[in-house]
Parts: sequence; structure tokens; C-alpha cells
Amino acid sequence: MPVYSMTGYASLQSTPGQMQADANQGFDPALPDDWRLSLELRAVNSRFLDLTFKLPEELRPHEAALRELLQKQLRRGKVELRASLEHQSSAPDQMQAPSVPLLQRLAAAQDAVRSWLPQATPLTVGEVLRFSTAPSSLALEPAQMQQWLLQCMDSLLERFHQARETEGKQLADSLQQRVDGLRALAKEAEPLIPQLVEQQRQRFLDKWNDAFKQASAQSTAAPVSAEAAQERALSEATAFAIRIDVAEEITRLQSHLDTIENLLRKGGELGKRMEFLIQELHREANTLGSKSAALDTSRISVDMKVLIEQMREQVQNIE
Repeated sequence: MPVYSMTGYASLQSTPGQMQADANQGFDPALPDDWRLSLELRAVNSRFLDLTFKLPEELRPHEAALRELLQKQLRRGKVELRASLEHQSSAPDQMQAPSVPLLQRLAAAQDAVRSWLPQATPLTVGEVLRFSTAPSSLALEPAQMQQWLLQCMDSLLERFHQARETEGKQLADSLQQRVDGLRALAKEAEPLIPQLVEQQRQRFLDKWNDAFKQASAQSTAAPVSAEAAQERALSEATAFAIRIDVAEEITRLQSHLDTIENLLRKGGELGKRMEFLIQELHREANTLGSKSAALDTSRISVDMKVLIEQMREQVQNIE
């Protein structure tokens, strides 16, 4: 599966005639073709799915259907859907004949009125033409309106997913570059570890021996045996060397990098797991810095933290 970014944008404009031409299944719109639906879908990063709708009054009854559709296809992000419905009146020389569905509804409305008011005057041709060219509630049959709206949303979401997939691929490539950089730093640190441990061990042992000699020369009490002093010095040096050994941290860091690479290859919903792994990487880099006993390992720790912080910012945009 691809890696999706939580950031994305898509827009779409459609008329019922365009949707009828694009649809594979039969679509018999009740709306005349001089209605235009405009949709915009935009999203930024968020810990959870946060949906906001900015709809005209004509589309408010369909907000629940839109919410259900978006909840099925999106998992995280602050998502805003904007919609507008415009009617463009035709010029007199471009007037078109009323659609059959509209004529049927006008006839049914007239029959209902005259059943209660037999004296009512029948509709004239001019009145029918006014109904057909003016935006009115008769042109906005709810079932057909929702069908048109949801089909437009399907096309809009397809564009939206493509935009998020494109940005997600860029994020994944950038994260992989940082992973490679961290692996290079870990590889650079690995041969330094045994050298640093042995250097610190020997340095500690030398200082202990020097201090023992000075104390023995100045002490009036019975001198401590050289073997006992050396054994104690060796024990202290070994304990100190263990405290500054970062081999375990390097191993755990590489294990976390393996998991991140596997997640990037797998794709799908990986943002929250990646955030946890970034925290673990930061912990290992911090420990490496706190145990550092040489400038080289301190520099490596700082360079690791820079890369990990860059990864943290990028992971916040992944779904």
C-alpha cells in the first residue's frame, strides 16, 4: 500500500450533464444543466480525524451522508469540505426547453393544487418557462441531488487521494534518506565503541595506580598490597567501562531503523507507529550522548538528533 500524507488538496466542478456523461451507470438528473456544483477538499495534519463542512443551505440535508463517506475513506487529519451550488440563468436566445422530469413535477403539482382548488387557473407556457429557468426548489429534488453530490464526491476523493499519495511518496523518500543517514552514523560509531571503552578503562586504571602510589607513600598505616590495589582498580575500571558502553544503544537504534523501513515498504496507516519509533530513536541518541566519553561520539549523537528531529516533523504529516 502507498504511504499517504495527511496534507492534501483537490477541487472539482460539475454539472448534471457532465456527471451523466462520466458515469458508467445510468444517471437521470432532475437538475437542469445550468446548475453548477463546486467542491473543494483540503486537509492538514492532526492527531485525529477532524471534519469541517462549509455547505450552502441547499446541501445541508446531505451533510450526514458526506460525513459518513469521508469517515470511511480517511483516518486522520483536519479536513475541510467546501461546496457551492450556483445557478446560471440562460440568456433569452439560449433558452432551452424544460426537461421532462421538471414538466412531470409541474404537472403533478398543478393536479394536486386543482384537486383542492378546482377554480385555480392552469399553468401557462410562460409560467412553465419561468419555473424552468429560475432557480427554485422544484429543481432540487433531494434524492437526485444526493446522487449527484455523492458521485461528484467519489471523483473528488480520487483526486484527493492521488494528491496525498504523491506527497506521501515524497515524505517516505525523505524519511528513507534520514534512515540511511542514521545507519551511516551508527556504522561510524560502532568501531569507536571498543576503542573508547578500552581507552577509558586504561585511563581509569592509570589514575587509580597513581593515586594509590601517592597515598601509600604518604600513609603511616600498613600499606595495601599491590595485588589488592590492582584488583580493586581493575574492578572499578571495568564497572566504569560498562557504564559508558553504548553498544546496546546502537543495536536498539538499528532495530528501530529496520522497523521503520519495513513500515515504509508496507505503507498504509503507519503515522502513529512511526511517531512512537521516533521517540525511541530519540531516546537512544540521548543515551549515546549522555554516555559519550569522546568528542567523536558526542558529535555523532548530535548529528543523530538533528536527523531524528527532521524525521519527527515529517512523520507528523503521515496518515
